[in-house]
Amino acid sequence: MKILRMQAVKAETGHRSHASIYNAVRAGTFTKPVQIGLRAVGWPADEVSAINLARVAGMSEDQLRQLVIHLHAKRAELATAFKGEHWAQSRQREKVSVGSEVCRVDDRSGRSSSHAVSSAK
Repeated sequence: MKILRMQAVKAETGHRSHASIYNAVRAGTFTKPVQIGLRAVGWPADEVSAINLARVAGMSEDQLRQLVIHLHAKRAELATAFKGEHWAQSRQREKVSVGSEVCRVDDRSGRSSSHAVSSAK
């Protein structure tokens, strides 16, 4: 996924100033930026493209607002899916087989504990 910084967003959309982008965000006709650093934001390129296509297609302001709501919802779904996948992967890394024992590292204390794994069937 490509993230566009302000200069690229202005070039893609034809807006001339930062203020016009942020006014569109406040009006609900443009998506909110995402934090990419302590003092840096950007916009997902696919969202900028979707908004541009909607404008070219002649969507009304109300239709643009609905599109922005949809894009924000999609962004939230992606974040939820990523967090779930990331959580599952981190849990998998915590379990490490060592011989006939399974060691588990406690995230909060950093201590490890182990218990025997029964090999009987």
